[in-house]
Amino acid sequence: MALSDMNSMLARHLAELKNRSGLSYSELGRKTHTGSSTLHRYCTGKTVPPDYQTVVRIATACAATDKDLIDLLWQWRLATDPDTALPASQAVPDPGRRRRPQGLVTAAAALLVVAFLAAGASGPQNLHTGAAQHIDGPSWQREQLIDPRLFGVTASSSSGSMPAFRVGSLRFWDSRTRWASLQPQPDVYDWSILDRLVSGAHNAGLPATLVFGGTPGWAAPNGPKTPYDDGSRSTPPDDLTVWDRFVSTLAARYRGRIEAYEVWVHGNDPRYYSGSTETLVEMTRRASRAIKAVDPNAVVVCPSIVGLWTDDGRRMLRRFAELRGYDHCDVAGLNLHQRQALDPPETMVDLLRRTYDALHDAGVHPPLWNTGVTYEYVREEPLDEQRAINYATRFYLVALYGSNFSLARTYFYNWGGRPLPITLQVVGGPPTRAALAVEELQRWLSHTTTRSCGQGLAINLPSNVWQCEFATTDRRLLVIRWTHHGSATTTAGPHAEELRHIDGTSRPLRGGDSILVSETPQLIVHRQR
Repeated sequence: MALSDMNSMLARHLAELKNRSGLSYSELGRKTHTGSSTLHRYCTGKTVPPDYQTVVRIATACAATDKDLIDLLWQWRLATDPDTALPASQAVPDPGRRRRPQGLVTAAAALLVVAFLAAGASGPQNLHTGAAQHIDGPSWQREQLIDPRLFGVTASSSSGSMPAFRVGSLRFWDSRTRWASLQPQPDVYDWSILDRLVSGAHNAGLPATLVFGGTPGWAAPNGPKTPYDDGSRSTPPDDLTVWDRFVSTLAARYRGRIEAYEVWVHGNDPRYYSGSTETLVEMTRRASRAIKAVDPNAVVVCPSIVGLWTDDGRRMLRRFAELRGYDHCDVAGLNLHQRQALDPPETMVDLLRRTYDALHDAGVHPPLWNTGVTYEYVREEPLDEQRAINYATRFYLVALYGSNFSLARTYFYNWGGRPLPITLQVVGGPPTRAALAVEELQRWLSHTTTRSCGQGLAINLPSNVWQCEFATTDRRLLVIRWTHHGSATTTAGPHAEELRHIDGTSRPLRGGDSILVSETPQLIVHRQR
């Protein structure tokens, strides 16, 4: 049997289960915290699920039978490693043939699936060579003081106004601070907007990151234009010494007042950068040298990479690393977000893991900053108010969860602009309920230390429940729980004393009380020991 036929057999079965369930790709994605476009590729045979646990999650959400599970196991094994699949005499019969007695199927499915999952099922394995090690427990355990700067927002307003709710750091983009706006003529600079923004951030006590992008038309007259109305170009300047002078002049002016510089926005999106990767690395090297020469304490962030869900996106990441681009930066800039605005934020965990692995394979291990989203993402329809609250708070919880993969800061896109899938605040208006929920989350975690994060059965919780633990300075244990979809009943720990909600309300708790966990994060406070 050809490999494409094997893939098709698995894809047809997954598509049949989806159709039988009546779920849309979006609904199924929320139930399995998998991107809807990823699910579509699985069900059309364009790609194969990376492990059998993924297959089981999809099948379970579609109310699969034991017979489905055992059939799916062999179909997945045939699609991923046909050489180690069982002989044809033991393989799953064609759906058109007579079925085996249901009792035998149920028993076989139970034994086989349990054995396979116990083995880890992280990739094609020979079941007869012994089970892989399986360890229950949190995804990670580590004591680290939470840096409030992790709670960043991209300020997309040129007004100089600051957020009217609590945030930890600012990133300036879509605020008329592109290179073309700051240097409209070769010898003419216009610092008025950036001065206003930097002063506002300084007065609010917020560290600021400036993003470079948008080459002035005079510096690259033949280059393609960006999506903006300022005549800026997506190509590098024809003469890179022009870039050197601009970066050096800007860094000298804002020495000690701008904390970090992101060297270029969307370094692999031709709408924003259409030059070569080699030139982008050279621009990064030159910018880092110019910045550090006048402001040694400034943080240099490598150009942000978009499309990390795709092979092309990760290929760009590896290519930039191979060219030693990350040697010139303190931080790697990445655009981590859901494929679609309706996808649960928890889908970013898998994306972050893949990105971290790609960098690891390239032999580089920089701290990571999540610096934005794609052009397509921000054009999606607004979420309903409750989902906006849930997703905004979980965006930052996922960042905390992802700190195990070197994620050190994340910027929500954006503050000040409209329309967006999630709006925190527009200039001149009050903070939305989503913004106030983000503020409450920061209040919960102020001056705390992380202890651990985990998810599901491995930490003795229902499979859709996520949990992170924190310690306060007065030795209280704080536990935040939430689900990626639906609800689940859990039990409070023996020392629990209070349950806090993201709207600021609370109620007393006793050890052993039942707690209904939902898609809205909740905080369980445990008394001092």
